Amino acid sequence: MKGRPPGKPPAPSRGGRKPGSGAAPGRARGGAKAARARNPEAPKAAPKPAAKAPVAKASPAKGVSLDVRQFRVGADDDGIRLDRWFQRHLPDVGFNTVSRWARTGQLRVDGARAAPGDRISEGQSIRVPPAEPKAAETAKPRRVRPQLSEDQVAFAQSLVIHRDAQAIVINKPPGLATQGGTKTEDHVDGLLDALEFDLDQRPKLVHRLDKDTSGALLVARTARSAAFFAKAFSSRTARKVYWAIVIGVPSIDDGMIELPIAKQPGTGGEKMHVDEEEGLPSRSRYRVIERAGNRAAWVELQPYTGRTHQLRVHMAAIGHPIVGDGKYGGKDAFLSGTISRKMHLHARRIRVDHPDGGRVDVRAELPEHFAASLASLGFDLSAGDLPLDEEIERKPTREDEKKAARAHAKQVRKGRRGERRSRGAGESRSPRKK
Repeated sequence: MKGRPPGKPPAPSRGGRKPGSGAAPGRARGGAKAARARNPEAPKAAPKPAAKAPVAKASPAKGVSLDVRQFRVGADDDGIRLDRWFQRHLPDVGFNTVSRWARTGQLRVDGARAAPGDRISEGQSIRVPPAEPKAAETAKPRRVRPQLSEDQVAFAQSLVIHRDAQAIVINKPPGLATQGGTKTEDHVDGLLDALEFDLDQRPKLVHRLDKDTSGALLVARTARSAAFFAKAFSSRTARKVYWAIVIGVPSIDDGMIELPIAKQPGTGGEKMHVDEEEGLPSRSRYRVIERAGNRAAWVELQPYTGRTHQLRVHMAAIGHPIVGDGKYGGKDAFLSGTISRKMHLHARRIRVDHPDGGRVDVRAELPEHFAASLASLGFDLSAGDLPLDEEIERKPTREDEKKAARAHAKQVRKGRRGERRSRGAGESRSPRKK
């Protein structure tokens, strides 16, 4: 038997056990199991406590909720699209996010899956998923509207000629733009903060008048009425009646002008013209109220479409430009003498259905220059308000009776077809007799 050289430590074993360290861990565990097998009553070694896994705590981004949110649809949002509701109340949620929530069933109205284009009703409950954190973006400076002075507030409120819970009508003076633009700082839109009155909502424009046109301008007081009135104007159910003084006298006292209108090339869209090939269909009705010889006529105008500068373009196109409208009538649009060189176009009346029932029907008084011109030309102001066609009481003509009879017969035929369909469907569902 060979001995190891003096002073040299013993070689480590294969298990890496050092002398005096006892059995290897693997063998120790095996030995303990063997000991328990020989002596089942031997106490088991206490298990080591398991190390606790670190718990990740959610740290929501600023302004982000980790909970599903519930919203109740208010009266002002009754009837609008769901995506429009998000634009009003959760503008930070983009349309793509809303669409994804809808596709995955996370967006619900009264518990049912909803699509962005669905219409919502007052009182419904909207379930909105937790907000998603946004990537950091460079903050854009928010444009702040200038604070109105006391004089501006008093001026804006002096223009009001009608006010109710849903609508305001102002009598816009000539020279005041409806909305701002290049080099246009004074406008109706900039004065709307003065027209909140008892509501904590800024009114909204739903249509407009040209800068040099005066008269009745409707403003919506709530989001609900804004949507209602905007639909009335787009569907042409709102009626607008204008007064104008025109050069010369039309040969027909009551006529309809149907001429397509388009932007005139080379004017940057600032001027319109009649374009038979590419113009949009445009219809205007005029009725002569009074005439001053062959020099001028006082006319009522009703636009049946809503093209830019439509009435001005149409009257100039038939050879009777509006007095003071040098843009479309040139130098021939002015009368000599004491007649003002300002535009003689005034929105005299506006009539539109009211969102709460009934109608808004308001007349606006003439500006000073227009009233003075009527008096100078010898016109009788009391003759101006002509009744609308539907306001004229008349007996039905033979043609009206024929139309009513045809409509009634059509409804009867539809009813009979429906009865035949229902009978046929019932017979197909009934069991056959053997």
